[in-house]
Amino acid sequence: MKIKKGDKVQIITGKDRGSQGEVLFVLPVSERVVVKGLNLMKRHIKPKRDGVKGEIISKEASLHISNVMLVCPHTGKPTRIGYKIEGGEKFRISKQSGKAL
Repeated sequence: MKIKKGDKVQIITGKDRGSQGEVLFVLPVSERVVVKGLNLMKRHIKPKRDGVKGEIISKEASLHISNVMLVCPHTGKPTRIGYKIEGGEKFRISKQSGKAL
């Protein structure tokens, strides 16, 4: 997976297209990510006991990894990701600017 927790990403398809946010966590087995404050869904909570009301809460739903692109910190635009190995160390680079992420 080329996208990691804490990365700034932009959603490229769906209802939140064009919005940017931070990755809260990554689900590598299902190839999904959860982005802070985006792709919100409503969750209905039943009352647990008498005297307590039920409620509707909003929470972030996961997105498929193909629907987000990493935002380059140097240019501020969405970019593809590559890898480079120097001195036995592997790190990610931005395809747009060519700089390390």
